[in-house]
Amino acid sequence: MKQIFLILFMIFFHLKTFGQEDSLFFSTDSIEFKSENKFWKNLKYDVTSIAGGTLNGFTQPVRWEKDDFVILGATTAGLSILYLADEESSRFFRNQSDDIPGAIKEFGWVFGRPEANYSLTAGVYLLGLITDNEKIRETGVLLVTSSVIGGIAQQTMKTVVGRGRPDLEKGSNQFRLFRGGHAYGSFPSGHTILTTTTIYALSKQFESPWIKAGLYTVGMVTPISRLWAGAHWLTDVTLSLVMSVAIVEGVDNFLKRKKRYSYQDSETELLMNNHRKIQWNLTLGPGTIGFLGHF
Repeated sequence: MKQIFLILFMIFFHLKTFGQEDSLFFSTDSIEFKSENKFWKNLKYDVTSIAGGTLNGFTQPVRWEKDDFVILGATTAGLSILYLADEESSRFFRNQSDDIPGAIKEFGWVFGRPEANYSLTAGVYLLGLITDNEKIRETGVLLVTSSVIGGIAQQTMKTVVGRGRPDLEKGSNQFRLFRGGHAYGSFPSGHTILTTTTIYALSKQFESPWIKAGLYTVGMVTPISRLWAGAHWLTDVTLSLVMSVAIVEGVDNFLKRKKRYSYQDSETELLMNNHRKIQWNLTLGPGTIGFLGHF
């Protein structure tokens, strides 16, 4: 009788275990299916955020208030004063070029290239999308949207204004309106806009003044390198810096005003997250090393 009971117990235990394994596989498939759906859902949501932020950026001037026009007037006045010193300041920076290490000038030129800039911004966004990190996703959306607005704005302005570059040696008053071209694409500085929007957007993610200062220092290499190279006038670079800050602030305010991203850090949400996935931690002990999973 005991043998029969033992056999029945083993059969029942085997079926129970098999059922649990089957349930586990089903649950895993369900989680993977939900994760895949969430990936595309997040991507669609972020593309909508980028489109909305871009549209808001180009239509923002129609919603300007008195303070905005005061800032515009102050910026215009400041640029007008700098314009008088464009040729003298250009000679000053170009005379310094030979004393600057080639690696620094090369870094400034490469970092402001669209290929490098777009690779960085896309990389940040994809990291947030793949890891399902909402904070990094929002940073990526801020970077991408700012780059899109800055890229379109500077290309349009280059063509419309058509200002001659310093290395043409024809002075700061050379313009080919609505024709542009490389030699007449000085205003504004595309390298400066792409670099500054990226650096400024990244700096907004940190509270430490030391980190911000470090990012700003790196970000200023590109604008100054364009002055060393005689590719832009001081007013071109200055306006590009102002534009970049305004673009990033506009996109950031749009995302916050519309509450596009809200970080769920409540205990309930954290508990739900812990149930949905295994958290792996590196563990160390006497003579042992390994990974410990919590679920």
